[in-house]
Amino acid sequence: MSIQSPFRKKLDKDERIIETLDEIELELKFIGFWSENPPDFKFSYFTQAPSFELWLQCIFIPNARDSVNRNDYPERSQVGLMALSQYDYYSYVKKAQKLVSLLNKLDKISEGY
Repeated sequence: MSIQSPFRKKLDKDERIIETLDEIELELKFIGFWSENPPDFKFSYFTQAPSFELWLQCIFIPNARDSVNRNDYPERSQVGLMALSQYDYYSYVKKAQKLVSLLNKLDKISEGY
């Protein structure tokens, strides 16, 4: 029986979050939701941003990467639920479904599942 140290578990979580953030960024680019020249804005909440996609690109992803570097994770993450409301609640956006799945995956990892 092998015993895993909490330090190893922490590294695994960090690696999984960074890997998932990379996948999210690639998916945003693949489906055409990534802006090569995003506007400069400093809003915190996605409802204040010009679009959910720009909020993900300019606010959420950089802040999530920062959280990994600081080892400062939120107790609860709901970015997957936010994406669901954007792409599958009032209208179904087929090309965004993998993005929704990746954002839900990120929620689960950040919450320790």
